[in-house]
Amino acid sequence: MKTRIGILTGGGDCPGLNAVIRSVVKSAAKRGWETLGILGGFDGLLDPVRTRLLDYHEMDGLLYLGGTVLGTANKGRFAAKVGHGEARRIDPAILAEARANCEQLGLCGLVLVGGDGSLSIGQQCFEAGIPVVGVPKTIDNDLECTEVTFGFDSAVAFATDAVDRLRTTAQSHNRVIVCEMMGRYAGWIAAHAGIASGADVILIPEIPFHYESICRKIAEREAEGKNFTLIAAAEGAREADQDFVTQDDSGAVSEARLGGVGAMVAREVAQRTGKETRVCVLGHLQRGGAPTSFDRLLCTRFGAGAVRLIAEGKFGEMIALRSPDTVSVPILKAIGRLRTVPTDGDIVHTARDLGISFGD
Repeated sequence: MKTRIGILTGGGDCPGLNAVIRSVVKSAAKRGWETLGILGGFDGLLDPVRTRLLDYHEMDGLLYLGGTVLGTANKGRFAAKVGHGEARRIDPAILAEARANCEQLGLCGLVLVGGDGSLSIGQQCFEAGIPVVGVPKTIDNDLECTEVTFGFDSAVAFATDAVDRLRTTAQSHNRVIVCEMMGRYAGWIAAHAGIASGADVILIPEIPFHYESICRKIAEREAEGKNFTLIAAAEGAREADQDFVTQDDSGAVSEARLGGVGAMVAREVAQRTGKETRVCVLGHLQRGGAPTSFDRLLCTRFGAGAVRLIAEGKFGEMIALRSPDTVSVPILKAIGRLRTVPTDGDIVHTARDLGISFGD
């Protein structure tokens, strides 16, 4: 009987998931192993178990295909995130069932592709005796112990292009346009895309903003004859001394759904300045589509690295990027602590040097 490993994708989808699946399957096949895909995220490990044998010859088209052919989920019986980033323990009976099913499937290792929430589940699975290795995924780039997560570069590329497009219409109509993009507790996407697209104001969770500061920047541009302003806002950006703007509270077993800060900023700016103001919410457009060449390469390296971890028996470890190489780190060290944009780091200093306002 061939050595068999499993792979599942958990949490939110993003460009590059399929590229990781491809890399894992191909790397495993070169060792003479077969790969079983777990369908629908972690719940695919519970009765009735849902799996799919992944054929080496079917992988070629996945490198540039967005999404995940295995399906994913960020809720269900394995949900481990509550409210604003808090975690909960999974029922031991659920973990025991998952372990028994992994053993029945003959898995000698399970590749878990996910962000902080999914890897937190993975750590609990490892502690319950499931041979897990991790691959770091999140467009928010907020996971510790790796220089970058896959999906981030693709999201930044899309957001940058979006702000570029908004620039021409803002300039044509002398408008203020607020572009709201993802970034729950970390503003990496807004910071990178805002600088790359030449936004005038960047609002991120790490730096609470004041409307007076935003309006002052708009007035400064007007005085220079620049009658339009672009504001790149992370969904987790918030006014000083205020809480996150949420669409709803999804309940006790999932995180609150953020969104609406762009519309709130646009309304307030219009009232205070009299400027015609519009808002564009990128939303899940950032999660879709083909991965960039950077992410394709990173996903391929991560997938092959995960298979090496299994071959070396390094369970409970996550593959990570430490340029110029990939390394392994304990999953436990990567979870439960957000990697946020340093407010005194080079990214923020660069933006300020260019005259970009953070609204503070």
